[in-house]
Amino acid sequence: MAEDAFTAHRPLLFTIAYEMLGSADDAEDVLQESYLRWRAVDPAEVEHPRAYLVRVVTRQALNHLRSVRARREDYVGPWLPEPIRTAPEVSDDAILAESVSMAMMLVLETLNPTERAVFVLHDVFGYTHGEIAASIGKTEATARQIAHRARRHVHARRRRFEPDSAATRDVVGRFLLATASGEVQPLMDLLAPDVVVLSDGGGKVTAARRPITGREDVARFALGVARAGTDTTSFEHATYNGMPAARFVVDGALDWLLAFEIHDGRITGLYGMRNPDKLHRAETVRALDRGERPVPAADAASLPGREDADRDARRDER
Repeated sequence: MAEDAFTAHRPLLFTIAYEMLGSADDAEDVLQESYLRWRAVDPAEVEHPRAYLVRVVTRQALNHLRSVRARREDYVGPWLPEPIRTAPEVSDDAILAESVSMAMMLVLETLNPTERAVFVLHDVFGYTHGEIAASIGKTEATARQIAHRARRHVHARRRRFEPDSAATRDVVGRFLLATASGEVQPLMDLLAPDVVVLSDGGGKVTAARRPITGREDVARFALGVARAGTDTTSFEHATYNGMPAARFVVDGALDWLLAFEIHDGRITGLYGMRNPDKLHRAETVRALDRGERPVPAADAASLPGREDADRDARRDER
């Protein structure tokens, strides 16, 4: 029964962990740790397995996030979330698609761990402030204040988002044709004036170490990348993080990935991933889920380490 319950809720648990961490590898680690904790309890004593598991995953993800934040501050070049390949139907859920988009994940990186957990659980997954308070070791009133502060922060920084669709894929197709042909004007016509390119090589492979902004500079960059391709380079359309994307394959292996942010038929953002450490899981199509409406909190008292959660949450508020 324990394994069946965990498996049934795994897509939801992975989605929560990934949105809190920005890394599929780290999310998988959190799920493994959470599964071991789940196996250690008697399922018969847990009235609402999903609510219990969400709290366990939230606690583990918070602990993990606190440990990796310092490493990201020393990252070489722009840091981007580890891309996840998503099924086309993810784009049918506008809230889910935006919540895992590259732009939103970068905004979430600017929150402290507790703010990020509260925003994700409340605004994406619909948990109440009382339910969230039980997970983060805060009072309901404090959880509400954190949610308000986090929402205001996110909304001030969020970018316009259009999920993957036939229309956005058409823009991607025209972009790739223009770069392959070397024609500047058709490429410029597809770019928004304030377009920005972020490229993540992690210091391991060649990649732009600073953001590239503006239509002319981005067009020049895109054409330069296209000219650097070889006869063995091919590309294919895909959906990553709910966004239209292109996979560039060299000699049969995924070499880099480009996700497109598009609004009103113009490309507003390009997110390039070349870091091999973040591409090794990029072939796997991830099952994502926001779950049904959560049940009332009933199992918070049975979660281990509430005192630790209180202490860690206070630390984030300093």
